[in-house]
Amino acid sequence: MSILVLFLVGSAVGVTTVLFGFGGGFVTVPIILFVDAARGPDALRIAVATSALVMLVNAVVATSATRRSVLAHLRGRLPLFVLLALGGAIGGLGALFVPDVVPRWGFVAYIGITVVDLLLRPGFLPGRGAGRRSRAAGGRPLPNGWGTPIGGIASFLGVGGSVMTVPMLRRSGMDMGVATSLANPLTIAIAVPAMLVAFAFGGAVASAPGLVGTVDVVSALALLAGAIPVIVLLRRRPPRIPDAVHSWAYLALLVVAATAVAVTG
Repeated sequence: MSILVLFLVGSAVGVTTVLFGFGGGFVTVPIILFVDAARGPDALRIAVATSALVMLVNAVVATSATRRSVLAHLRGRLPLFVLLALGGAIGGLGALFVPDVVPRWGFVAYIGITVVDLLLRPGFLPGRGAGRRSRAAGGRPLPNGWGTPIGGIASFLGVGGSVMTVPMLRRSGMDMGVATSLANPLTIAIAVPAMLVAFAFGGAVASAPGLVGTVDVVSALALLAGAIPVIVLLRRRPPRIPDAVHSWAYLALLVVAATAVAVTG
């Protein structure tokens, strides 16, 4: 795949980062799987590790441009960030040494379960209780105890934290704009240790030109070159999206990502 195509895909990653809190995992994993398909079983490990780098940089850029009033929801949540980081390290390490079929179909299965959950259980989609508790009681914060499982699952599968944090924040009563914005700083806590694990230990698993550990640096840089300008632009001029459209679009993107990984398998 050419650098130009990766750049254009990166632009789409920039859009998902701002609008859905997906720092890149849902788009990066399928794309890198395709780019590095010739590497066989190592392709998924490379995709997951490369996803961590792309998610980290995108999430940092998006967080730096997020309104302080929004980030205030996470004030005093150091224990949550520590546990997210712990989970990120554990999941990133586990992804290096299990058969590639486990995280690949785990990705598909987890997204499938999430989609069913969002469709059937009240609190995410509009008209089914979404946002009501926030307006009534200010919203319930994300429990600290969920930090390690969220970080572990997110880094093990390469999906980023948003697939778990956005629905949970949404069900606490937040609207989609706030929930997806908060997903970015939470993703940073997960992606940093996952990326460091991939850099430090990945070389023992997969070694080839263009890789640092299990990170495909060239592809990551091409994706980031496309993503960062879009993130900056959309943060400066955020689009106004109706909450209903925003939540349904989030759901649709989950389906597309799971389908792409299943097809590349």
